[in-house]
Amino acid sequence: MEKDELKILAQNLANPQGEKGIEIGEMMNATNISMTLESIKTLLIEDDERILEIGHGNAGHLKHIVSRAQNLKYTGIDISETMHNEARKLNKDFESQAEFVLYEGEKLPFEDKTFDKIFTVNTVYFWENPVEFLNEIYRVLKRDGTFVLTFGQKKFMETLPFTEYNFTMYSNSEMEQLVSKSHFKRMKISEKEEDIPSKSGNETIHRIYTVLTIKK
Repeated sequence: MEKDELKILAQNLANPQGEKGIEIGEMMNATNISMTLESIKTLLIEDDERILEIGHGNAGHLKHIVSRAQNLKYTGIDISETMHNEARKLNKDFESQAEFVLYEGEKLPFEDKTFDKIFTVNTVYFWENPVEFLNEIYRVLKRDGTFVLTFGQKKFMETLPFTEYNFTMYSNSEMEQLVSKSHFKRMKISEKEEDIPSKSGNETIHRIYTVLTIKK
């Protein structure tokens, strides 16, 4: 891939826009699905809970969430208008259980202690003020709630050609340090490995990622 193409890919991974964004959204859903499913499993979702996903993309995985328990209420929040519209279009069957909210990426537009479970996959690289944003997540999470933060490890992410464009990458220790600066007090690290198709070509790459379970 040329430098300009890599820049456009990086921009669309951060904030998918237009036709290209829809295409990137489909690709992200496919390449991230195992990370997403692992995150959903780690949440230990129970009946009647309110779930928040930060950076839902096209939310092609929503069926995997609502099927895990009874009477769930899902909220997806994203900065991309393209993904907001795609998620609503793809998930018409779940209108009674799901809502999608467009926001500016800094303040979560919800009351304190709204959600039982919160998760996000592959968004932390784009947080402009990560400690403040973690404190926003802390604010909207219920007292006994769980927050699952899933990300590709720095050593792996640095091997990808597009991550030199506006990605902030973290090792496990750097992420632990970051979380410890926020209001959150407890966390548990789980490392995972898998082989996936690359985003910029036809080859297979070995991905190492972390599922971080964080509690108040």
